[in-house]
Amino acid sequence: MKRFWILMTVAFIALGGLNAGAAPATKTLTYKTVGTKDLKIILHFPKNWQATDTRPAMIFFFGGGWNNGTVDQFLPQAEYFATRGLVCARADYRVKSRDGVTPDQCVADARSAVRWLRGHAKELGIDPMKLISSGGSAGGHQAGCMMIEKSVDTSGDDLSISTIPQAMVLYNPVLSFEHDKLRARLAGKQHLARAISPTAHLSKKTPPSLILFGSEDQLKAFGDAYRTKAEHLGVRAQEYLAEGQGHGFFNRSPWLERTTIAADTFLASLGLLEGKPTVTTMKSSKDRDGQASAR
Repeated sequence: MKRFWILMTVAFIALGGLNAGAAPATKTLTYKTVGTKDLKIILHFPKNWQATDTRPAMIFFFGGGWNNGTVDQFLPQAEYFATRGLVCARADYRVKSRDGVTPDQCVADARSAVRWLRGHAKELGIDPMKLISSGGSAGGHQAGCMMIEKSVDTSGDDLSISTIPQAMVLYNPVLSFEHDKLRARLAGKQHLARAISPTAHLSKKTPPSLILFGSEDQLKAFGDAYRTKAEHLGVRAQEYLAEGQGHGFFNRSPWLERTTIAADTFLASLGLLEGKPTVTTMKSSKDRDGQASAR
């Protein structure tokens, strides 16, 4: 724990401190090691951040069909919400193309990342009971699976630390694996499919969510089924619909800005942010490095 704090302090000094007008400080740490692979989590700290703070935290998971993708995807959203006072995190996780894993193992990594974040709340200046999970497509599935009390977990994780967030912001997510094509990714194992199907685990205790889809996205059916069940249970599942748009629409302007405003407004309605959105223009991953954003 002491070593963690020393590393954090050195990083902030190297970044020029957290003086007024400075860009949010960042730090990359390892949240989990699988074999010889270190899984990283990139932290974004607001201006004037202090370790003694109790700020809300927001964790993002990239998309890529559980097969590929990178943590670059939600960089603009993480930077933006850090300026709004949140401690933000972008978590890496294993994927099939690089690590030969199946979707349930992706979920297990995501759950480890959330437990790590909450387990280090005192050093990170966050309130562990003000956690927001977010992600897009397969990453939206990861974020949605955090609401499941008992899912798939990694041996050695501290299971006394809950993964259940206080809010979810889900960009065109997969919300059920109980369909033949998706279950096939799990070798047809029904128990695993159900264990990583958020819709199957909806209850009156499920946290509120904002679910964002393009009207032309075939995956929208997952959101519709989730919202119908949530409405029956009296659970808030707010829809954002981008007319005429397909999958991954939120990765590019003007939808990048519009969906960020929607997410900001949603979080403010829950008391997790204060004031009005400050979005002007935002740079996507493609704008930054010439690479297409992961979806």
